Amino acid sequence: MAFTLASHILLVPFGVALPGITLLMHYRGLRKGDAVALLLARRWSAVMAVQFAIGIVTGTVLSFEFGLLWPGMMGRWGDVFGLGFGVEAWAFFLEAILIAIYLYGWRRLKPWTHFWLGLPLPLTALMGAFGIVAANAWMNTPRGFTLDASGKPVNVNVRQAVFTPMFGPEYWHFVVGVVLTAGYVVAGVYAVGLLRGRRDRYHRLGFTVPFTVAAILTPVQFMLGDSIARSVFHKQPVKFAATEIVWNTDTHVPEYMFGRLHPDGSISGGIKIPQLDSILAGFSPDTKVTGLTSVPASDRPTATQATIAHWAFDIMVTIGSLLILLALWYGWCWLRSRGLPKSRWFFRCAAVAGAACLLTVECGWITTEVGRQPWIVYQNMRVSEAVTGTRAASLWTMFGIVVVVYVLVLGSFVAILLKMSRRWRLADEGVLAGALAEDLEGDTPYGPRPLSTTTGADRGGDE
Repeated sequence: MAFTLASHILLVPFGVALPGITLLMHYRGLRKGDAVALLLARRWSAVMAVQFAIGIVTGTVLSFEFGLLWPGMMGRWGDVFGLGFGVEAWAFFLEAILIAIYLYGWRRLKPWTHFWLGLPLPLTALMGAFGIVAANAWMNTPRGFTLDASGKPVNVNVRQAVFTPMFGPEYWHFVVGVVLTAGYVVAGVYAVGLLRGRRDRYHRLGFTVPFTVAAILTPVQFMLGDSIARSVFHKQPVKFAATEIVWNTDTHVPEYMFGRLHPDGSISGGIKIPQLDSILAGFSPDTKVTGLTSVPASDRPTATQATIAHWAFDIMVTIGSLLILLALWYGWCWLRSRGLPKSRWFFRCAAVAGAACLLTVECGWITTEVGRQPWIVYQNMRVSEAVTGTRAASLWTMFGIVVVVYVLVLGSFVAILLKMSRRWRLADEGVLAGALAEDLEGDTPYGPRPLSTTTGADRGGDE
């Protein structure tokens, strides 16, 4: 489950955010009559479709794993929090239909009609995120049920089960995080091109629009991250203690940047900042922070698990702080000259920002799931009670098959993207040389086709 989730989650930012970024570029192209912007939107929509196809495979595997690997959880709690998965499934089917319409609409629909038909795409992506985050938030702060004498959930309140205390902080932190991640990744592709000397408008515009979106959202995400950490402090104090490696309940608790927690409560390595943890949690050094020893050892993460969650959290904070500096650098240059920074070091940093964001996405998932141990449903069901009793040999066989499938699928995804990029580059070079771009590009957005490939139906659509 860790392997499949860690693989699938790398695709999530593009599935959720790329439609919105593509439509933003599409709108710019129509609004300003910008053929370059329309060409970028067309190409991004092709990448969006390939990513969606890959996500079908990885998402389907995850769906089967919920039933095969966690029968205890799904059998007992499925009626309570299963609505989120249903919402995600409906969003998935709607998104598939809308992507098909959007791809088909290039050159076959009137430009603005095509744009308005694509506009629901980001909303369906956000609806899918709503369902998944609602389910995860419920696992962190379960609500909307009562337990009968045998310990089974009854009297389910769907509204309370969906809108749990952690839902709001988790959802907005997740949405903003995946949008800025997609923005930095897309911009990073064009940053590499700019570093290689491709200073044409195509690369400058391809960099500027997604990077601006990401730069604006970076400080917003930092504040949302601070908000969700404070929500964890109030709603899941033991989980907060794990992410901050706090051993004993106390005030004036120091903050450790990195460091390792040992089973006896001692901490080695890292940077100790006196009183900062209490200040961050409650805006005062007198704030009492609950420690791991406030609950029995069987009800809290182990020292190793706490250290893993702590490192994941600190990596997120560190990368987020560096991205704020990068966004300020960009904003300062834009305000001064209304143009991109001139320094090659800026574009080097921008090129790696996307990979750094993907790392923070992984770290966010690790913090959420490992910090909650040993509970799969916080304070209601342990992982050991939820997991399948299938023999170890069968699990290893299944795991091996999944690894092979994922390697093939993700390898194909990368190979397809590289081939598409190479074809587009050749098309652009053909334009510069005076050749017909249609021979390689195939379908220029809202532009004329060669007569030999134009049918009567196509002409009617173009008109």
